[in-house]
Amino acid sequence: DKYGIPMHLDGARIFNAAIALGVPAGEIARYFDSVMFCLSKGLAAPVGSVIVGTRDWIARARKWRKMVGGGMRQAGILAAAGIVALEQMVDRLAEDHANAELLATGLAEIHGLKVNPAEVETNMVRLDVAATGMTGEEFCAELKLRGVLASPFDPTIVRLVTHKDVSRSDMEKTLEVVSQMVV
Repeated sequence: DKYGIPMHLDGARIFNAAIALGVPAGEIARYFDSVMFCLSKGLAAPVGSVIVGTRDWIARARKWRKMVGGGMRQAGILAAAGIVALEQMVDRLAEDHANAELLATGLAEIHGLKVNPAEVETNMVRLDVAATGMTGEEFCAELKLRGVLASPFDPTIVRLVTHKDVSRSDMEKTLEVVSQMVV
């Protein structure tokens, strides 16, 4: 405000942050002139993002979208999925966070792995696999062979993400698979 510079929040996972902080998403967003959030990251919509701002700002955004070819036709079915995401999926994000915490706590008990469960605040777990002798890519490839999907984050860090389609029993299975891998 002091310098009159508009502020934009790339709030791709704003709802995860809001749940973790125990505040409404609007409390985070209120400090910004515009906010974008994703309907597919955690909210289970197949695609889509929403941008929020003043009427003037949205009018300009629509103009820019059209100029760069960003429009979609017959997007009603996707809009319906977005409505379901906003009305039904936000409140269940706490379940994803609890599953991530369970996973991190279990992984921390497996010799040769490094993870700090206290750092897991949302639905993402960062696991250091350096002591296993495998790279992050090798570790993820081995997990995939055993039915668990994860992403290499950097040479020795693996990222595991919980979401609507993984359950508490999937966390237990993942812990069993990982403990067999690093024996």
